Amino acid sequence: MAEKRDRQQQQRGRRNQPSTFAGRRRNCFFCREGVEEVDYKNYNQLRRYLSEKGKIRSRRTTGACRRHQRQVAVAVKRAREMALLPYVSG
Repeated sequence: MAEKRDRQQQQRGRRNQPSTFAGRRRNCFFCREGVEEVDYKNYNQLRRYLSEKGKIRSRRTTGACRRHQRQVAVAVKRAREMALLPYVSG
């Protein structure tokens, strides 16, 4: 029984290996600065949350908390509607 379990764990691969991610946890920029609402008119700040192709970057990439990432998404969409930010780049 134990041999079968060991073989299954070896076949699964990386499940029991230690994580290679050793980076530090990123803090939310807006929480650190005490920002309550993300403003769509501050398009220079919103550009940090856009990729080169114009896509909104994920929370995992930007380090924003859930609340502020949602506000960033809405603000980017509003800024695009007002022609402050492009829909696509290139």
